[in-house]
Amino acid sequence: MAAFLPRPRRFSTVVHAIPLLLTIACSEASRDSRPSDPASTFRVALLTPGPISDQAWNSGAYQGLMRIRDSLAAAVSHIQTRTPADFEENFRHYGSEGYQLVFGHGFEFQDAAERVAPDFPRTVFITTSGSRVAPNVSPMVFGFEDPSYVAGVLAGSLTRSNVIGAIGGTEIPPVRSSFAAFEAGARAVNARVRVLTSYVGNWEDASAGKEQAIAQIRRGTDFIFQNADAAGLGIFQAARESEGVAVFGANVDQNSVAPDVIIGSVVIDLPHAFLAVARDVKEGRFRPGVLRLGSVTGVTRFVLNPAWRDRVPAGVLARVDSTERRIISGALQPPRIEFVDSVGRLP
Repeated sequence: MAAFLPRPRRFSTVVHAIPLLLTIACSEASRDSRPSDPASTFRVALLTPGPISDQAWNSGAYQGLMRIRDSLAAAVSHIQTRTPADFEENFRHYGSEGYQLVFGHGFEFQDAAERVAPDFPRTVFITTSGSRVAPNVSPMVFGFEDPSYVAGVLAGSLTRSNVIGAIGGTEIPPVRSSFAAFEAGARAVNARVRVLTSYVGNWEDASAGKEQAIAQIRRGTDFIFQNADAAGLGIFQAARESEGVAVFGANVDQNSVAPDVIIGSVVIDLPHAFLAVARDVKEGRFRPGVLRLGSVTGVTRFVLNPAWRDRVPAGVLARVDSTERRIISGALQPPRIEFVDSVGRLP
């Protein structure tokens, strides 16, 4: 078994300010964009549960909205929502305005979508990572377990302490499922590995994310798989202040956010997924159902940080590549916590 870390591990107690790594400079109020062609009537909206400056889950969705605008000459709008009441209010707003497609970006949007959808039968409501189907409501379920398993294989192969960690924003089924796949991948190559799992309790508190990471590092964790959106920025900072600790990015390619500590990213190509759905809606091909998108469809993948490639043993790289090929071919199916039954309802 290969065991590799670039630096001897030394925990630092020096506390620095968490940098605001913001690459999307824009307000979090409603955004509307009209296409240059006034004859266009295709209108698409996006509700996100957090800021699109998170360089993760929400920024990826906003990039998807921009891809729809540019590729389909659509009129688009975005609103950051904070509470379930906001979810329903803004779903109703866009339905009453005649939007043909509205994305609620997260598992938490599905209750509001179910309540609102019957009143606006001409609007398609998509809940990303949701689990419920109605005549005009469909969940988009990402095979996030596939690249999460690959990340686990890498962490299990490289850990020196045999303690690795997983930190989420909140404990929702899609996140738990990806963590289970991460653990399975690590155990497939290292039976001695132990996985510490914790949750921040929200998706925006970088300070709390940092605290969770420090707590795990003090218990011996040397690799952390985080899926915490803006709170993940604090996890990156904790790794920076600790010797020999590496972190996995999530949802978008975060390798450039903190290249010194991010060994690779578990990626969802949200722009590709959003555009595919929007094109079907615009062209009248869309049919309600559970939309499953994963490695086989090219929507999810593991992206090794190029800055780390020369620091990972060749045998481990070959193991990672082989694992990815087996998943894409169907020879290997990472475990997943199934939260969608045969008719798209919670079991």
